[in-house]
This record gives sequence, C-alpha cells and structure tokens, in this order.
Amino acid sequence: MNKTELNRELRQLPSVEKLVADPLLAADTARYSIVLVTRSAQEVLAALRARIGEGAACPPLSEVIARVKEQLARRWPGFLSPVINGTGVILHTNLGRAPLSAQAVAALERVLGGYYSLELDLGSGERGRRVAQLEELLCLVTGAESALVVNNTAAAVLLILTALARGREVVVSRGELVQIGGGFRVPEVMAESDAILREVGTTNQTFVEDYERALGGDTALLLKVHPSNFAIRGFSHTTTLAELKALGIKHHLPVVYDLGSGALLATEAFGLEHEPTIQEALASWVDLVCVSGDKLLGGPQAGIILGSRSYVDRLRGHPLLRAVRIGKLTALALQATLLAYLNRSAEKDIPVWRMMAYQLSELDARATAIATQLEKADIKAAVIDGRSMVGGGSLPDQSLPTRLVSISPAIPVDELAARLRRANPPLLGRIEAGQLLIDPRTVLASQDSLVVAAIRAALA
Repeated sequence: MNKTELNRELRQLPSVEKLVADPLLAADTARYSIVLVTRSAQEVLAALRARIGEGAACPPLSEVIARVKEQLARRWPGFLSPVINGTGVILHTNLGRAPLSAQAVAALERVLGGYYSLELDLGSGERGRRVAQLEELLCLVTGAESALVVNNTAAAVLLILTALARGREVVVSRGELVQIGGGFRVPEVMAESDAILREVGTTNQTFVEDYERALGGDTALLLKVHPSNFAIRGFSHTTTLAELKALGIKHHLPVVYDLGSGALLATEAFGLEHEPTIQEALASWVDLVCVSGDKLLGGPQAGIILGSRSYVDRLRGHPLLRAVRIGKLTALALQATLLAYLNRSAEKDIPVWRMMAYQLSELDARATAIATQLEKADIKAAVIDGRSMVGGGSLPDQSLPTRLVSISPAIPVDELAARLRRANPPLLGRIEAGQLLIDPRTVLASQDSLVVAAIRAALA
C-alpha cells in the first residue's frame, strides 16, 4: 500500500467524537459512562490505525462499533450488571454468596434515598449505640444474651482475640486451623491479634484432655472452629462444645466458637446432613459464638458475635471495633433478613432456603421449559439428572438432587462459556464432558427467559 492509499484508508476511520456519538453506542454509554466508551473507542481506533499501517483495509463503521462493544465487554465484564448463577452452587463465594431477600432489597430502597437513624436514639433524641435495635433483633431471633455485629467473621475473630487474648495464649485443635476463601488462614488472622496460638491434638483426633494439658498461667481462652468448608471422615474425634465449656468453667476461661455458617433452620429438613445451628451453640453455654451473615443465615456479609453480655461489652468498648464496625447498608439488609425468621417465613422469603427447598418436579419443569425453547432455536439441549451444591463454606460434601439443562454447542464449549461470561447479564454454568450445564436451582425464576436469550445470542 503506497502513501496515498494509506492516507485514504486512514481518512475513512471515524473520529472518536463521531464514533462515541453513534446511536448504536447509546446503550453502552448509558451503562458504562461516556468516559469508558470514549477510552475504548480510542483504544480500538489506535489498534485499527496500526493494522492499516501494516496494509489492512479500513473496516466498515459497523465493524468498528462492534469492536468498541467487544472492547468494553472484555475490559469491564459484568459492569453494573447482575450475574445469572447457573452453576448450581447456592452459596457461590465468587458471586457474593447469599442473594438478598426481596424484603431486604425493599428495605434498602425504602430507606437509602434519605436519612437513616443509624446512631440516633429517636426516643431521647440523643446519640445512641450504632444499630442497637438490630442487635436486639439478633437476641430475639437466636436467644442470645447480647449481640454485636462487625463487617465479616474474620473481623469478629480478630476483635475477640485482640480484646480478650492479646499477648496471651489461645488453645485450639490442630484439626480446626482452617483456611477460608481467598487464601486467608485462621492462624494468620490470630497472629494479627498478637494472641499466641497454642495447638493441641492432631489433625483427626483431639480430646478434651489435650486442651487441659495445654492450659497454663498465660492461657486466655479456648477456641473452637467449625470446619465448615471441609470434612474429615473415618478415624476421627473432635472435642464437643459441652466438654470445652466444662473445661472452661473448671479453669475460669471463656470458650469462643467460630461457627461460621450461621444456620438458624435445621438443614436435615431439606435433605442434607445436620449442620450445627446457632441455637445449639448458644444452648451449649459457650461464652461467644461468631457466624457469617451471608452464608446459611441468608443475609448480607457480616460478622455476628453472640453470647455473654459481659464479654460482648468488652468487645464493644475496644478501639478496634470502630475499624471493623458494620455499615448502614449491611445493617438495613440484615435487619430485614432477621425479620423473616421472626415471622417464620424464612423458608419462603430467603433465597438460600427457598433454593434448598425446591422440589425436583419444579426444577424439572423449569429445565424442560428452557431446553424446549433452546431446541426451537436449533440448539441441541436436553434435561439430565445432576447435583446442586450448597457451597460458600457450608455443608462440605453435601449436595441436593437437581435437573440440569445440558447444552451440546456447535462451537467449543469453552468458547460458549466465555461468550456467556461476556453477555449482559453474564451467565455462568459449569462444564462437564464437553457440555455446558445450567442448574435452574440457582437461577432466579425471573431469569429463566434471560438464560434462553443469552444462550441463543451466544450461539447466533
């Protein structure tokens, strides 16, 4: 290509201003902002100028616009967009764990456009304790003597150990030194509190006598951690809460239980193995129990501390609390979630429990409807048996029978999965034996039509 031809091809490229103003990019501008669309347009045009300089012809305007859209989807996947969870993992850590109930969402919408009595006692008109009524609700729901809420369970453990055991020993079983999501390990969280870790027992066998032999003048508390994201089978033994509490009473030491999953309903009623509940932990008279708000409780991310008022008051008075305290959005959503338990409507209103309660016939009907619509679009789909996982560091090895939509695409299945991740909204499934599987258990019922539309568009 000579210089004249090169300049002619370059002049055919639209300016950034003209490209961004094109009506075909109006929806993208509304979603991503004019700044991000402009930046993507500049990057696409720069790449095209380089290609033209190497002898390529200028593509038509429609192709340039398509490249800008692809660039936006690649650089900002899922930007301000919900994600459709077709993986069958109910508490998907990478997708925000528990979806909020409609009541929690409504509470946020109702309050957040204005002001909120976060730290005001409306009765006296004086400044009050942050989210005091939320903590009263927690006591009503769980039967705890006192409650305190921070931003997550790791923060709850850090606050407890800093306030109660700084510079002193904390006795814990080797079999309970767990690693939670994102590579965070309980011993490392403990180290940040300046508490001294005293390991006892073995990975699979720890007896109350192991704890007692480790006690000394520097012992501050006994810690039990529920291994909610893994299971030890076979030749194993763990010390019970009742045994630990008896030991704590004997030696005047508090017992702290990091329960984690936060179940308030009996999981065996949903066809799963029994998961220790908050009520059971408190009934064992442990001094403090901490649980997550966004696992089996079904609410927002939070670290909930329940138990003895004397110990909770010590935590409440510690300076670290201000750094890890709960925010107003979390407080509103958690309060609405707790009301579902008070109203005995959790199984119906809280998505986590509703998903676990689905009948196989309901899932089969939804999967069949999705597969039928895909078949009408000449996409090979079938309905097969499968299993759903609870996930989210809860009920390891536990699954529920389900019915899956199995898609055999005409393109490589990895490519289909990649296209669906770039859809709006993104759709996530799982890949097995060269097929893409979509589990309707974790797809909100209102999203079934979106699943069909996303797959049809990806394979168009």
